[in-house]
Amino acid sequence: MSSSFPPPLTGIRVIELAGLAPGPYAGLLLADFGATVLRIDRPTSSTEPTADLLTRRKSSLTISLKQQGGASLLMKLIRNADVLIDPYRPGVLEKLGFAPEVLQQINPRLIIARLTGFRRDGPYKDMAGHDINYIGLAGALAMLGRQGEKPYAPGNILADFAGGGLMCFAGILLALYQRTQSGRGQVVEVNMVDGVAHLATFPRFAMNSMFWSSPRGQNVLDGGCPWYDTYETKDGLFVAVGCLEPQFYKAFLKGLALSPDDVPPREDPSKWSQLKAIFSSRFRSKSRVEWEQVFDGTDACVTPILSYPELKGRDFKIRPAVHLSKSPGLEVSSTKSDSKSGDSRQDPRSQTTSNVKDEAYRGRGLIPGNGGEHVLREWMGWTKGKQYDTVDGGSVLSESDIKSNL
Repeated sequence: MSSSFPPPLTGIRVIELAGLAPGPYAGLLLADFGATVLRIDRPTSSTEPTADLLTRRKSSLTISLKQQGGASLLMKLIRNADVLIDPYRPGVLEKLGFAPEVLQQINPRLIIARLTGFRRDGPYKDMAGHDINYIGLAGALAMLGRQGEKPYAPGNILADFAGGGLMCFAGILLALYQRTQSGRGQVVEVNMVDGVAHLATFPRFAMNSMFWSSPRGQNVLDGGCPWYDTYETKDGLFVAVGCLEPQFYKAFLKGLALSPDDVPPREDPSKWSQLKAIFSSRFRSKSRVEWEQVFDGTDACVTPILSYPELKGRDFKIRPAVHLSKSPGLEVSSTKSDSKSGDSRQDPRSQTTSNVKDEAYRGRGLIPGNGGEHVLREWMGWTKGKQYDTVDGGSVLSESDIKSNL
């Protein structure tokens, strides 16, 4: 069914102070669902994109917040914005003169999303950290890993993106909804320690049950259980097995050409190592594609473990995170105008990069300053050389406008 409305966040104006990973991901989600996102970069003499690849449909404006004209320009923009994403450590925004209470005075409808790694009120608040530190403090890292081995960090997915960027996106949506009732914005505080701790609600509760009561790597859902694990196939590839329910386990055994009488009882954890050995031997007898032919279309809960190059080769389409039937988000892999969704904006990155075929798998950087002039014209009706200009690579408000702002 064709969409009836433009993406749900169409018309929402977002200012994203440049950062890496969680903040840009929150901005990416907002842009994917129709918001106009303007990233604020530091002035630079480089004409190369920054390291941030989460830039789909975003524009950039270079501003030096240490210059009066730059700070004044950003303050003007904030008067007309809906959301500000702050990725800095506690106190940085205040030192720059942009404390939330100041911003809310000039724009009571503004939603200020403040995203940190550690808790803002905790003992680590002034320290540097990364995903592995945050999941370690949240209790999640201690649960991840094989039996007898050290905890294993699963990339930077849990804290940076799930507990950070996605939680920030959710907080912004909640604040936008509340604003429809009160007419006022608010401060949204997100930290990755709390975000990950919340994501781990089920395993934390399950530690009081058979599912997760044993040490790391010896539980049903953490790789300790033989029917919820990964197995290598004859060709050195892998399959995922997740047949938790008895009827699915029965289908799994059938696919392996085994009967319940051929294997030890699965209810006895002391027999799990024997079961794993049996299953491992069976899976090594065929290639992965042969096992796909055996299990596809069954309820055995056996699927191939595919790499991104394989997904790309299978023409697997990366889609928006959520599908809305009447106001869907924008295509992940398209940077052209989205006429079907009612969005006619051109991705500013298409001005410098022509190869967009692999957009969903490769991502692209955004050159600082690219697309910013268009956004200033669209949001403010400004023209470069009149209301603002460029000094030392950074955009500044004109002197007459600065005086009128004082």
